[in-house]
Amino acid sequence: MSLQMLLFIAYIWLAIAIVVHITMFYITAPFGRHTSGKWGLMVNNKVGWVVMECPSLLLMLYFLFWGESSFQSNVWILFVLWITHYVNRSLIYPARIKSTPKKMPLFIVLSAIFFNLVNAGLNGYYLSVFASVKDYDASWFHTPHFIIGITLFIAGMAINWKSDNMLIHLRKQGETGYKIPQGFLFDFISSPNLFGEIVEWTGFAIMAWNLPAFTFMVWTFANLVPRAKNHHDWYLNQFSNYPKNRKIVFPFIF
Repeated sequence: MSLQMLLFIAYIWLAIAIVVHITMFYITAPFGRHTSGKWGLMVNNKVGWVVMECPSLLLMLYFLFWGESSFQSNVWILFVLWITHYVNRSLIYPARIKSTPKKMPLFIVLSAIFFNLVNAGLNGYYLSVFASVKDYDASWFHTPHFIIGITLFIAGMAINWKSDNMLIHLRKQGETGYKIPQGFLFDFISSPNLFGEIVEWTGFAIMAWNLPAFTFMVWTFANLVPRAKNHHDWYLNQFSNYPKNRKIVFPFIF
């Protein structure tokens, strides 16, 4: 594939992200607390999660070790950061969450597989084939976009992991049902775990400084902001005492 073709696909992918972003404010993705059996065949929640997230991990591992130029510059650092995120997201996180009878629609699993294949494909192919060595040489570590990007990425990952950990341990052994999360960024927003992911991939896009990474940042925003609003509205409907001053996903803003 030529660079021109890859960039053309990336622009198309960006346009689709905008459409999906608008649509998701009207259609709630039916998994997690919003699970619905109206979307067809259902599969085990944990198995579905692993299956739909692993393609991003496996594809980036492939591009790292079998790509044309993955180790010819410091671009391997971007691969390692991506892989670290997806090892947690596709393997560690689903192993840690409590087993429930809830299932997710196969449609969601297949849609997520497609998303991850395109997303990791664009980023992995670009980084392993077209990334300029001079863009990721030793001087890259001293550029503002690397310093700002790596800071945001690590901060976002820490927020995401800590928030997920708090949600996992929200219920004591034997307890069922949902509770209102308290403490940390939950005192300011309903979905700090999603906020952390947005910060994380914004940092990645700034650090990588290329179009495919930018498309992933846009897709992260497009997917997670409506999802966070769905969570926020759900909390307000479920709990009459839910803190009214909490924002949705961006502290003090939205």
